[in-house]
Parts: sequence; structure tokens; C-alpha cells
Amino acid sequence: MSAITEAAVLAALRTVQEPELGGDLVTRNMVKDLVITGSDVAFAIELTTPACPLKDQIEAEVRRALAPIGVANIALEWTASVRRASPRSAEQLVPGVKNVIAVASGKGGVGKSTVSVNLAVALAKSGATVGLLDADITGPNIPMMLGIEGQPVASPNNKIVPLERHGVKAISIQFFVPEGQPIVWRGPLIGGAISQFLRDVEWGELDYLVVDLPPGTSDAQLTLAQSVPISGVVLVTTPQDVALSDLGKAHSMLTRLNVPVIGLVENMSAFVCPHCGEATEIFGRGGGERFCQQHGLTFLGKVPLDVTVRQGGDAGIPAVAQREPGPAAVALEAVAGLVAARMSVRAATAQAPVLTIS
Repeated sequence: MSAITEAAVLAALRTVQEPELGGDLVTRNMVKDLVITGSDVAFAIELTTPACPLKDQIEAEVRRALAPIGVANIALEWTASVRRASPRSAEQLVPGVKNVIAVASGKGGVGKSTVSVNLAVALAKSGATVGLLDADITGPNIPMMLGIEGQPVASPNNKIVPLERHGVKAISIQFFVPEGQPIVWRGPLIGGAISQFLRDVEWGELDYLVVDLPPGTSDAQLTLAQSVPISGVVLVTTPQDVALSDLGKAHSMLTRLNVPVIGLVENMSAFVCPHCGEATEIFGRGGGERFCQQHGLTFLGKVPLDVTVRQGGDAGIPAVAQREPGPAAVALEAVAGLVAARMSVRAATAQAPVLTIS
């Protein structure tokens, strides 16, 4: 049998397409550190996000491609380098952050903060560097849901050092006010607090900064859109018509601001009885999918009602961080993978649009 050459290996790998971005692994410069020892081959594949949901598919195609040229054993390592989906020239307040992902809803009570927390933790679990900004200034829940207590300190360059839990750097107004004290602020003060959390927090180098926005359309959304290039927004809704009606207004605002929408998560889609397995669609059926069809959006998935989500939110252990994840955690992990994949596609194919307000 003739010796396996580097040229033969690379030629075989050129037949393997990157399923999200298109193009083959070699042309996209994703094959790294190739070493050939007899009939054994070792190399790394550098993904555009550690949360890539298609690793198994890529690996299967790699093994199929290399088998015909006589490769006996493949030692495959996965690495990742998250690309920036927003133009570097537009950076203003967070120069070390590659992608700002906002999570928004039309009304409260649909589980927006739950999605924000679990999205951030799931991305961190995959190996990404992640921050979480609680921009819901008058209703800050992120500290409780992450299980963080304490007050941030100042860094040597006089910036606020975010607190960290579950691999996520987090900042919230709740860290700076006594427990139970209401925050009764007008819009300009809320906008100013969000700007300060962007400008004066020592975020460092982050692959993703997840921003939990307040529900509706207000100064918080305008401040974020005008302060930083938003890589994309994840919309959250329940299937019911009331939530979808308000979501339509939020989506219209984002369209006017020329902010890209990654997709939509339908939360509380159904309750599955743990005893008999019967699904009860408490808030209706298919509302999120219909909204996506009407507005040309990507449907990111359904998250069922699951008691472990409530328990974890109260105890500071998000669903995706629990030892025995329930069905909602599985769905939220899948959502995180799709969001990361969509960010990779945006980074590879387009620059973030420029904000225009008329």
C-alpha cells in the first residue's frame, strides 16, 4: 500500500462541506496541525463556535472521506475561534466583545430572562467566553437565577469587575441596591445605567455578551441599539395570541432600528405530564411558528413547561447546568447551538447593518 500523503488527505477533506457556512473544510482553513504517521492521521478542525451543533455530522463525513485513501485511525481534535459578526469600526463601548446578543420579548412573563440565563450558561459550557448583562433595570432577576450574591469591586483601571458563576461574567443593578428596594427611575436614568454597564465594566475578551432586555419597546432597547453594534436579537414568546400581539410591536421596533433578528424561541409550548406523558398546550399551539412564517424569521425551537426550570431559577442553578437536565434544558441547549450557528453564518457572510433612526 502506498504511503498516505498530506496532499491526499487534504484532497479528501476538500470533499467535506461545512454544513452551515458552505465551502469545504480545507478552503475555509478549518484543518489545523495535520500529522501523518503511517496509516494514522491526526489533525484539528477549527470551528467558528465551540457550540457548533453539527460536530457529529462533520466528523462522520470526515471519516467517510478519509477511509478510501487508506487511513486506518483518525485522531480528531476540535478547536474553535469565534468570529465577529459586527464590524470592528462600529465598536464604541465594548471593544473586547465579539458578538452582542440581545434577548427581547413583547411582554413580561414569557420567560425571557430564563432564556437569557440558560443561553449564556449553555454557550459557556460549550467553551465560549460569555458575559451576561441584566438590562432589565427595574426588574433585575439575573443574580437570583444565576445564584450570585455580593457586590462587584473595582479593577486597577477603575472599572467594575463583574461577578461570575457557571462560567458566565454577569452584571446587574441588583448588585448595587439593597434587597427588596425598588428602582423607580425614568427612562433617561435607565438608559444611562445600561450605557455605564457597557462602558465601565471590565468585560475583557468575550465571544458573546448576552443582554437580557426588559420587555416591550423602551429606552433600554434604544440605548443598546445606539451604543453598540448588536450582532442579533433572540425573540422570546409564548404561543398565545396576547404575547404574539405584543411581540409584533417589538419586532417592528427592531426592524425600524435595522437590528438583525437571529430567530424566535417559543417558551412554555406545552406541559408534558411526567406520569402519563400527555402533552397539554396550556398557552395554545404553534403561535411561534406562525409568527416566524409571517415575518420571515428563523424558528429556534420550542421549550416545554418544566418544573426543573422554575426550581433552578429559584435556586440559582439554571436548567442547562443541572446534573439531571429535564426536557426544557435539552431544548435550551439546542437553542444555544442554533444561535451560535446563526452567529457564525452572519460573521462569515455579512457585516451588521448600520443603525438608522428616522
